[in-house]
Amino acid sequence: MDLSGIISISGRPGLYQVIAQGKNSIIVESLTDNKRFPAYATDRISALEDISIYTYEGDKPLKEILADIYAKEDGKQGPSHKEDISVLQSYILEIIPDYDEERVYPSDIKKLLQWYNMLLKSGNLKPADAEHQETETGNDSEKPEKEEKQKKKAAPKKKAAKASDEKGEKDEKKKPDTPKKKKESNTKK
Repeated sequence: MDLSGIISISGRPGLYQVIAQGKNSIIVESLTDNKRFPAYATDRISALEDISIYTYEGDKPLKEILADIYAKEDGKQGPSHKEDISVLQSYILEIIPDYDEERVYPSDIKKLLQWYNMLLKSGNLKPADAEHQETETGNDSEKPEKEEKQKKKAAPKKKAAKASDEKGEKDEKKKPDTPKKKKESNTKK
């Protein structure tokens, strides 16, 4: 599962896809309603690929947890984040049997399941097998072709720049030489 470019912004509901980077901000697009807006450096932004859940033996990355939920649900919606917390905690215990119940708050569990359902609905949640199959079917073969076309388009611009430089050199050669003044010697006789 590829979570790169997907972020959470503190104080704003939902998840966002990073679209572009501005001078003092990044442009993000909501995964739910596709609205775009800038997120500034003052916003508390968390990348999903950097988030993990506390366990008694260490931390477990969110990517692995989402993959486990996806496998358990067979690619379908998980339980709603609005269900009773005791139901959600027992569900998470099935997914992560050794999660640290003291450091993982009920709000974290709700947020995890909400994010899972949101990513699934937006189509950003694909198992590793599906991603691997896409690369084998030729989706990656289109990328080198596009890169080659871009290189070919970029190459004439470079040649044009070199040609103008050469013309500039030729123009300098064509300029008539200005007569040089003879230096007079200031010697006393």
